[in-house]
Amino acid sequence: MTDISIDSVQATDDLLRALGEQLAAQRESFTIAVVGGSALLALELVSRATRDVDVLAIVDGEELTSAQPLPAALAGAAHTVARDFGLSEDWLNPGPTSLLDLGLPEGFFERAQHRHYGRGLAVLFASRVDQIHLKLYATVDQGAGKHLNDLQALAPTERELLDAAHWSQTHDPSDGYRRVLANVLAHFGIADGNLDA
Repeated sequence: MTDISIDSVQATDDLLRALGEQLAAQRESFTIAVVGGSALLALELVSRATRDVDVLAIVDGEELTSAQPLPAALAGAAHTVARDFGLSEDWLNPGPTSLLDLGLPEGFFERAQHRHYGRGLAVLFASRVDQIHLKLYATVDQGAGKHLNDLQALAPTERELLDAAHWSQTHDPSDGYRRVLANVLAHFGIADGNLDA
């Protein structure tokens, strides 16, 4: 098996459509919320490769619930897609689901973009605004690199960054986090004092 390289809208669609077909063949259906690089690709907000599809949540009506562990039918369908496409077993990654513990940006569900992949799968892709929130948090929490690059590609306004900064501090209110956050905002030309506005 090789690491997945999703590098286009088409590649994202092909994988999710295959997943939907596997689920429909089992008479199963799921709605999942997706964030990260594959969501950015699907919405044509960035142009870069990613190695997985980051599942934020399982969606039931308007309720977002933990994707960890993936439900057995969804995990089984993902395993079959991995085999058929020669992908890494963990290509459908529920790691980001821990973000649910402390809450998502207000209005996340309403802003998400809904797409259907056959009868078996529907996907809520995080909106540009919510990706700004999540990418700022990831940049501060995990360091620069792909998250900062994605954040820059999203071309956030000062207001969007400050809204994201205030939300991100609900996930980590520590002084250390705030110091790094101020440095990241400075990278975008935002003075530290604005954080308290």
